[in-house]
Amino acid sequence: MTTTEVCAVLLVALPILFNLFFFLLDRQFEYPEILRKPVDHVLRRFLEGGSSLKLTWLGFALTAALFAPAVVLLHEVLAPGATALLAIATTFGVLAAIVQFLGLVRWPFLVPYLARTHEDPTSSAATKDAAAIVFESFNRYAGVAVGEHLGYLFTGIWTSLIGVVIVDTPGLAAWIGIVGIVLGLLLVFGALEFVGPNEERGFALAATVVPIAYIAWSVWLVVLGLALVL
Repeated sequence: MTTTEVCAVLLVALPILFNLFFFLLDRQFEYPEILRKPVDHVLRRFLEGGSSLKLTWLGFALTAALFAPAVVLLHEVLAPGATALLAIATTFGVLAAIVQFLGLVRWPFLVPYLARTHEDPTSSAATKDAAAIVFESFNRYAGVAVGEHLGYLFTGIWTSLIGVVIVDTPGLAAWIGIVGIVLGLLLVFGALEFVGPNEERGFALAATVVPIAYIAWSVWLVVLGLALVL
């Protein structure tokens, strides 16, 4: 397979895998609605999920990591007309893959330990409280700050910049680039959900925009992948 074909396969497969694991987490773990419930409930449900749930979370995290090679390969495909803008876009794309992976990988490795500790009948009240605090702290740091805020921000920047590059790339429809620019800006807006005055309760409009933007972004990736080979 050529570089272009491998890139196209990744761009089409990634959103499919992402949404598949997201669907499985919704069925197995009530994700993401469960994150709005008390820590006791979250950790108990996680423990009940067993190895199957841990493997699903691992698959979800690895899907995020798989975005990095897709970004690098797209750089190679677009490289004949390479500009500084493409190099900057690729940098942010790889960063997006890294921070989203780091945000998700706590679930298959850290959370199982916290869930076991919290639900262990021999654990003291202080130990249970400590497990709950660590869980909430990592949710705020790894989940909200690293995975969501930086993930949305870097993904949005990559998408908008790649959109600009596509507009000036012969052989690719300009409208694909324009849609990418708009979707990227929406994802950057979504990154503001817990910023500044919204840190405690979140920004409702941003929370509404993000899932819609990510669904549209998934479709856009598939369209871009197909456009590379058709």
